[in-house]
Amino acid sequence: MKKAIVLLSGGLDSSTALYIAKRQGFDISCLVFDYGQQHKKELEAAKKIARIARCRFTVLKIALPWKGSSLLDKKLKIPFFKGLRQPAVNVIPSTYVPARNTIFLSFAISYAEAIGAADIFIGANALDYSGYPDCRPEYFKAFNRLAILATKRGTEHKDIRIQAPLGRLKKSEIVKLGLKLGVPFDLTWSCYMGGKEPCGRCDSCVFRAKGFKEARAIDPLIKS
Repeated sequence: MKKAIVLLSGGLDSSTALYIAKRQGFDISCLVFDYGQQHKKELEAAKKIARIARCRFTVLKIALPWKGSSLLDKKLKIPFFKGLRQPAVNVIPSTYVPARNTIFLSFAISYAEAIGAADIFIGANALDYSGYPDCRPEYFKAFNRLAILATKRGTEHKDIRIQAPLGRLKKSEIVKLGLKLGVPFDLTWSCYMGGKEPCGRCDSCVFRAKGFKEARAIDPLIKS
């Protein structure tokens, strides 16, 4: 069976990417990063989802002591928004973690090469998102070229594919796809805060709410 690595954060997008890989018949190894987030709720969500999906997972703890993001540094404020007003996509918010996807994908390529996997799935999205530069389709194309140049597998002319299947989908389309695939959205966690319920005000919550509303679906994490 063909093998794949799935970067799983525990959020809506990465969980949908996991279920896409499952539908395609991959033998999946999930890679979950504990990189110093202010809360661990998303890590617990990722582990639960991997177990429900019957996929093996590895939680990799790494340190980013220079911080540089409000997701890592309590001294920086996470931006909040009211209602469904979209954050400005032409301004990169303080929640951007410097080069996060580059760091994560570098680990994933090493893991993939070690176990003989050709495919790496990441749930990044470049439409209803926070404007992070490392979520754009052109970034993944460039990184894929780098992966081929930088690995033994690539020099042997074996396939390496960075797959971002949600890259050009709207959040509502991701919600609809996830519902069709049976993604356990009730176990996912998208909020940047670690409370008992989603805050509803951070940009991740705003985009998630927008997606469910436009998909005419009910978010199981939001109490009516």
